[in-house]
Amino acid sequence: MSGSSSRSSRFGASRMSFGKIDHPLGSRAAIDLAHKHVKSKNRSAPKSDNVYLLLLVKLFRFLARRTDSNFNKVVLKRLYMSRVNRPPVSLSRLASLTRNISGNTAVVIGTITDDERMEVVPKLSVAALHVTKGARARILNAGGEILTLDQLALRAPTGSNCVLLRGKRSAREAVKHFGRAPGTPNSHTKPYVRSKGRKFERARGRRASRGYKN
Repeated sequence: MSGSSSRSSRFGASRMSFGKIDHPLGSRAAIDLAHKHVKSKNRSAPKSDNVYLLLLVKLFRFLARRTDSNFNKVVLKRLYMSRVNRPPVSLSRLASLTRNISGNTAVVIGTITDDERMEVVPKLSVAALHVTKGARARILNAGGEILTLDQLALRAPTGSNCVLLRGKRSAREAVKHFGRAPGTPNSHTKPYVRSKGRKFERARGRRASRGYKN
């Protein structure tokens, strides 16, 4: 009995003393510090099998590793992105963003599209993954230049005199349908309806006399 009591008291004392010790990790002692089950959600390569895109990735992966420029790291990350995350940039948006930036090359990791509403296109120096036929003709007719990304890497391997631009990701039609359910109070989400007219979704939530109006 004496041996068992001394053993229990010894273990009890050890437990008590361990509870008083300040662990160096504090309350984080139960976290998996080996990160065995942590998976990075960021892409490390593009999903596309396009050989030209893969060659650009190879080029900018080298530049990001061998230069101290953050520009190349950002370009590489954007080359990994899906098309949804590489929205197009119109000529009008490009002109407005580069209005106060003279002598620099506008770099778009995506598509540059034409804007028929724009009458006069200024002289631009752009580098992009893709430029539409109409936008290409208007930029060149205005005395501008269009570079591919590999030509840009030869001219400015560290991104000097370059401005990275990108389009608005929330401009897609699908994004208008995201959010709180259509018809609920304070919701501005676009509903999926067959048509827009007198007979379609004009009752509750659309008239004050039918519950409430958004």
